[in-house]
Amino acid sequence: MNIKSRNILNHSFTGFSVFAVLIMVLSLIALLGPIILRGANAYIFKATIEHEKVLMNLFGRGNKNALTKETAQTNTARAELYSTMDSFEPELEELINTDPERGYALDADYSEFKIAIRKLLGPRPGEKTPVMMRDRYGATRWDKSLEILSNAIKITEWDYSTGMGVEVFKPRKALYKGTKLEKAFDDYLTEDYLKTMMEPGWTFYYGFLTDASFDAHFFGGVWPEVIGTLYLTFGSMLLAIPAGIIAAIYLVEYAGDTKLIAFIRSCIGTLAGVPSVVFGLFGLACFLGNDSIFSVSENSSVAAGCLTLALLVLPTIIRATEEAIRAVPNSYKEGSVGLGATKWECISKVILPSALPGILTGIVISMGRAAGETAPIIFTAAVSVGKAIHIGDIFSQPTPALPWNIYNLCTEHQEVDQIRYVQYGMVFTLVAIVLILNLSAIYLRARVSKNLRG
Repeated sequence: MNIKSRNILNHSFTGFSVFAVLIMVLSLIALLGPIILRGANAYIFKATIEHEKVLMNLFGRGNKNALTKETAQTNTARAELYSTMDSFEPELEELINTDPERGYALDADYSEFKIAIRKLLGPRPGEKTPVMMRDRYGATRWDKSLEILSNAIKITEWDYSTGMGVEVFKPRKALYKGTKLEKAFDDYLTEDYLKTMMEPGWTFYYGFLTDASFDAHFFGGVWPEVIGTLYLTFGSMLLAIPAGIIAAIYLVEYAGDTKLIAFIRSCIGTLAGVPSVVFGLFGLACFLGNDSIFSVSENSSVAAGCLTLALLVLPTIIRATEEAIRAVPNSYKEGSVGLGATKWECISKVILPSALPGILTGIVISMGRAAGETAPIIFTAAVSVGKAIHIGDIFSQPTPALPWNIYNLCTEHQEVDQIRYVQYGMVFTLVAIVLILNLSAIYLRARVSKNLRG
């Protein structure tokens, strides 16, 4: 091959490499961009006075005197709307008697209207405290306030004239034309007046990370899930790292090239590709219940989840450690033996330190997988709702965890559309935790590599 052809090939390979890196970066931006933008909305958003009431009543945070003053101002503004609604109700009763067809139609719609106003502003002053916590407060976020306001001033109907149902939005004001409630749509149910009733303002809600959740994540934060995720991640790595490194040392340095060892290596490679749900069922059968093989606890527990996740990531750590040990030059081993070192001294003081960057790479990959797995902890360790557990309870108590709670909130929560910001906030928090753990391990690997190079 002449020099010109070789240069063309070199430039081609370089161009393909740059293109591949560019595609990967763009894919990463496309994947993480919406998560970061919408997830950050759980921390930084326009909060209403209802959010301040939640913080004061549930967590004791905020300026009580300022909140009392703002509450008085907003209650005065809301009283105008309530007064108009109260004046309409006798008129509605009269319509039911004089014009039953219109009266009953308005009565049915007015019930929906009052529900929307209650969701927007919460219970009226003097009303009995609702049983459900979510009914004790109005909309805590300005974007949700505008969404509820839109539902209050519009009627949703379905048009089947084309054969397929199409949503059609009509102004609710037209339905109440000529009544006393018509005034409310012009004077009070507007975005400008809503600001006087809700007092919106930008806030940084750090409590989303540090607060416990209330009423199935309608209020509060994700602290129990964060703690549970860290327990499961670090617990599984504490079990998997020593076992994986010891197994790799044995396979590379002590075991011979026998058929049995080849079969074991094949099994390790196969286990690395087994679906995680299989490990979850294995953990359920082996670690939970009195009839299990290695009973850790009778019910789900953090310890059982850690053992299951450790088995899940163990093949990855073994294979990465094996490759890292094999990559150490033979001259290192020969030099240490020639200086009189024993086999174990050679392994512990020469081979392992030299292979440490490669070992840490396997640990980084395994740590990210352990933090993000859902299926194994569903059967062994996770619960949908719960408090942050203490480290002394890991052998007896399950824990909330970010991966499982994200799935649970997205699929099983009865008000899934009302807490989308919580779902994205959880995903954002999980990605941030995994990124921080990985960056820490990468930094440690870089420091080790630098020290090895002298």
